Amino acid sequence: MELEHKSPVAIPLNLVIDWGNSSLKTGWFDESTLLETKRYVSVDTLLTELKQRIVKQVIVSSTNRPADEIRARLIGLQTDVWVLDAQTAVPIRKAYDTPATLGADRVASAVGAVTLFPGEPCLVIDLGTCLTADFVDGDATFQGGLISPGLRMRFRAMHEQTARLPMLEVTNIDVAANWPMVLAKNTRQAMESGVLNGLLFELNGLIEYYRSRWPNVVVLVCGGDASFFESRLKPPIFVVPELVLIGLNRILRHNVENLQTGTPGNK
Repeated sequence: MELEHKSPVAIPLNLVIDWGNSSLKTGWFDESTLLETKRYVSVDTLLTELKQRIVKQVIVSSTNRPADEIRARLIGLQTDVWVLDAQTAVPIRKAYDTPATLGADRVASAVGAVTLFPGEPCLVIDLGTCLTADFVDGDATFQGGLISPGLRMRFRAMHEQTARLPMLEVTNIDVAANWPMVLAKNTRQAMESGVLNGLLFELNGLIEYYRSRWPNVVVLVCGGDASFFESRLKPPIFVVPELVLIGLNRILRHNVENLQTGTPGNK
């Protein structure tokens, strides 16, 4: 699923920031319309560019930084900074036993799915550092899901937990031209096949599981490693690289609306 990106204009825009382990991904929104996305290697690089922009509202999602640190690093912005955590009001319900441990990225991608497909059951697959697969029902209730090692984590585990297996880099594997065979003929190919085919079988098995129970489920895929698998997943699927950003913007708007109307709490 491709989203149209328009050129930014000189009006106050919402800024959403997905602050990951190695980079920051940003999205600029005019209300609900995504105008621009960009990736930064550091928060300092982002702050330098923000001096030339007009920021209306800001929300940040991070799985590895506390809210106080985030606000301290962004203190130069002339607006309040919302940080998505377990106490942040969101426009979905959470049928989850430990909501305080539910990752911000999982919440944001679930909200993004509901924003794009309101009233539809959604399976949200995020192929990042970990694989997460979460289900949001047609009543916009987050029902839970699973967490599994991601692509690079599987390669790293084989190298670090054994004496002789090499460390393979995903960037050196040309899956578009040469997807690994299941019956590999050497150790390197066997490792590539085990990780890539194993993860592919896992993904298609998950999709089949949900479709057998909810035949009309919408399957959305996001995350940095989605490109390795999108053409091999059982259609129909929607690949939405900006899903977390879309969810963050919806959460930001939800909280601003609640603040303006004096409405407390979650949906």
